[in-house]
Amino acid sequence: MTSQQPRIDAIYRYPVKGLSPQPLPRTHLAVGATLPSDRLYAIENGPCGFDPAAPAYFPKIRFLMLMRNERLAALRTDYDEPNHTLIINAEGREAARGDLRTAEGRAAIERFFAGYCAGELRGPPKVLSGQNHSFSDVAKKVVSIINPASVAAVENAAGATVHPLRFRGNLYVAGWSAWHEFDLIGREFTLGDRARVKVIKRIERCAATDVDPETGLRDLTVPRTLLQSFGHTDCGIYAEVIEAGDIAVGDAVSA
Repeated sequence: MTSQQPRIDAIYRYPVKGLSPQPLPRTHLAVGATLPSDRLYAIENGPCGFDPAAPAYFPKIRFLMLMRNERLAALRTDYDEPNHTLIINAEGREAARGDLRTAEGRAAIERFFAGYCAGELRGPPKVLSGQNHSFSDVAKKVVSIINPASVAAVENAAGATVHPLRFRGNLYVAGWSAWHEFDLIGREFTLGDRARVKVIKRIERCAATDVDPETGLRDLTVPRTLLQSFGHTDCGIYAEVIEAGDIAVGDAVSA
């Protein structure tokens, strides 16, 4: 580790899987849960059999997502949590808005994606949600953590700018040396005053990281760069919340 006190540098959630992140100044971590409203919704790409009354994990290929639908990154979205309203901006203007709790609101969002992703759909797009379900890339409810120093190492290897949001993490922890997060597998540490997590696995990266989160262009080959330069395709870690607590940007991270 470096001499700098590790700290939470940024917090993000992704209310709708595959769409743009929402930065948070602070949030609450609950035991065995994701960040509140993280991947709370997904856009089904063709019928997958998801049952809202008995929500279960489905692989990401069942939904609109950046690995195959990079044009999603060109959208700017916002989520009004109290009203469950998604606002989609495309090409600098509002393109759709809808309360995702209502049939009318969901239909407005679905109509937008029916046009915007017309050539990439396997069936009518459908807004999905389930009680306390998170459409994460893994079945277990976790928080994803990215080390900016590791991103800088990837950037150096790629010889090009690598935006940290390519990795779509929940928490960005500054003050660790590059790849230090991999030494934390199986270990516990504290975020802020009370929240505590246990690291369960490294995050294997797919072609979604090839997409620039600002332009929507597939302009790099991040997994290939990782493999050729570091002998693996991993960047970031998944951690399970084992003690609840509030966290904020700037909070200390300590073992």
